[in-house]
Amino acid sequence: MSFTSHTTIFVKGLEVQASIGIHPHEYESTQLIIIDVELDLGALPPPEEDRLAETLDYSMVADKAAEFAQEAHVQLVETLANRIAQWALETDERVLACKVCIAKPHALINADTAGVEIVLKRHG
Repeated sequence: MSFTSHTTIFVKGLEVQASIGIHPHEYESTQLIIIDVELDLGALPPPEEDRLAETLDYSMVADKAAEFAQEAHVQLVETLANRIAQWALETDERVLACKVCIAKPHALINADTAGVEIVLKRHG
């Protein structure tokens, strides 16, 4: 019997205080954003030696996403999402695609949350 596999590494619900937004009050203080990152590793071979190097470290992904969110004021969540996704594709050639969702839970009074989801895919 043969099997095929598909591996996705993910970080969901990463809460970060960030300086983000276009409105004057958003420049004055940080606000909560929630970041989800999914990394498509395709048909990654199963670990043979049970070592971290055989996969991708999701704590590194979380740390880097938080670092991007906290390094400087960003006006658009789209900008931040693209920075995170580009980093993921540039950092590890095993990443075939990266989906980043950033939610601002307090952006709209009449909604639970608002935000963006972007997907970047490797070509070639």
